[in-house]
Amino acid sequence: MSEPAGFANPDMRAIVGHRDLLLITLDTLRFDAAQRCFERGELPVLAQHLPPAGWEPRHTPGSFTYAAHAAFFAGFLPTPARPGPHPRLFALDFEGSETTAAGTHVFRDRADIVSGLGDAGYRTICIGGVGFFNKRNPLGSQFPDLFDESHWNPGFGVTAVDSTERQVALACERLRSDELRDRRCFVFINVSALHQPNRHYLPGAECDGYDSHCAALRYVDGALAPLFAALRARGGAFAIVCSDHGTAYGEDGYHGHRLAHDTVMTVPYAHFLLNP
Repeated sequence: MSEPAGFANPDMRAIVGHRDLLLITLDTLRFDAAQRCFERGELPVLAQHLPPAGWEPRHTPGSFTYAAHAAFFAGFLPTPARPGPHPRLFALDFEGSETTAAGTHVFRDRADIVSGLGDAGYRTICIGGVGFFNKRNPLGSQFPDLFDESHWNPGFGVTAVDSTERQVALACERLRSDELRDRRCFVFINVSALHQPNRHYLPGAECDGYDSHCAALRYVDGALAPLFAALRARGGAFAIVCSDHGTAYGEDGYHGHRLAHDTVMTVPYAHFLLNP
């Protein structure tokens, strides 16, 4: 079982080095869509690990994938959407931080938490989704190059209807490999299925919209179950599941992201333990 309640500020110093770590970014997922699916009972896999009220609303540090992940890998995950300051799970060592608390795991002499986790003995694994992880050019290689190993192919991308299943299958294969049997792992997956185009998840839809966005999340939820099982079989993990940013479908005349509308800047967030 996971521990969603009473777990707002876990002591990451007691977790890092002792459990596998999982970071899933549900690329482009809006908070309101995520919460609607939860309230309708449409997320049977993820709902097991969410608090009774559902997803926590948080503010993203970036309005599009590149900006948000640059912040995430520097230890700045989405911030609770209420007055702070709010303690962070991870931080890099720098003067003047007001959100580095007693339970924050601080990485010394590193510019990103991925390298810091490597120093702590983790095998760091990136399974990319959207174009900023496709390794086809220097920009698409910047984030993957932080990791010990990185993976991307068109089957993980935004146009593949079974992208999450493929990403999860690879993650499970790596976690079950003899090579990593006795090695702590940090697995990062950028889930691309929510991103436009997503109309292929809603039969009859002719264009992308809020309803097809929700349909994509329902697909993703079912696809995650084998990954959680694989991590439990390895002794459990600490998991973070969140969006990097949302997207607008015509609200107030806005479409897409890389803009500061509430549909973009308010994202769903959860962290929890996966116990054996």
